[in-house]
Amino acid sequence: ECLGRAMTDIQRMCGEFADPQTLGEMTVLTGSCPVVTMNGYQSEINSYSRGRGKLTCRFKCYAPCHNEEEIIESYGYDSEHDLENPTGSVFCTHGAGFVVPWEQVEDYAHVESDWKEKQRRRMYENDGVGMADAINGGSRSGTRRNLNYPTGNCPADRFISQEEIEDIFERTYGTRAKDKNPWNRPMPRRVSAPEREVTYHPKKQEKLEEYLLVDGYNIIFAWEDLKELSQVNVESARAKLMDILCNYQGYVKNTLIVVFDAYKVKGNPGTVAKYNNIHVVYTKEAETADQYIEKVVHQIGRKYKVTVATSDALEQLIIWGQGAVRMSAQGLREEIESHNRDRQAEWIEQNPGERYFPFKDIKL
Repeated sequence: ECLGRAMTDIQRMCGEFADPQTLGEMTVLTGSCPVVTMNGYQSEINSYSRGRGKLTCRFKCYAPCHNEEEIIESYGYDSEHDLENPTGSVFCTHGAGFVVPWEQVEDYAHVESDWKEKQRRRMYENDGVGMADAINGGSRSGTRRNLNYPTGNCPADRFISQEEIEDIFERTYGTRAKDKNPWNRPMPRRVSAPEREVTYHPKKQEKLEEYLLVDGYNIIFAWEDLKELSQVNVESARAKLMDILCNYQGYVKNTLIVVFDAYKVKGNPGTVAKYNNIHVVYTKEAETADQYIEKVVHQIGRKYKVTVATSDALEQLIIWGQGAVRMSAQGLREEIESHNRDRQAEWIEQNPGERYFPFKDIKL
């Protein structure tokens, strides 16, 4: 019965919300509001809902202010009076520097600035438009130009000629200093040294021990067959996943750890068990599988080659920052199926045309 009031308040606070979801007698309204307009709203909810309403907040993102013009005007910022961030540029002449106001920089510059071109190229990159297509007029079928000059293949018109360099040098140091330029001196004659044989011994790189951390329930609900099995019996889905990982570990010979959430079990101290050739971890109370994996990656991520298999985007970002390799649930499935196909092809190649019959190897 308080839903209408809540929706009106969110609009008043310059916020937005999604379609309400009804759960029994209660309704969940999800949305977002600027922090400055929502401060103290919890007390209003308690008042008009008579204590039945609940507000849960979390950080969403940084976004432009809803009253941007009002805030900018209230600050009264003047770039010309900002001494810590001056707008002018410092130029050098005859060994001394002097400040040039920003509107006069082009008159004093020796060469043309490519700042605007870089800004335009950066804009096209951020918009997801092909750099070559954008500069060629947005047509993918048009004639492509040589656009690799940021990486070193500059066209001729991007270079400063030798005459321009000498002109800048003379205007800066004078014409008489040209003869004193050490770069104009003739190179000394080289005397060839006797040849000698040099043997190079490359440093042997030590192979790092490999670890594979698998977020168990994330993989179960990402694979369709295991997801369907978990709807009937979750324990069977866990057992099937562990059997698949045992078979995979036999191929790759790494240290494989599969982690399952058990944080909702009260008083659970957490367990680590050996299942055939892999390690199975059930997290302790109030510790999720993500937290356990992050802790392990933080401890060993810089010493060993660690790969984490999960489709949780936030978890992938965190473990990548710790030095681990990311692998999605689908990527793990494709990796396992690829090894299975390779082993099957090897067996068929070693046993061409041979079929197995019961009691074949028994001699009567």
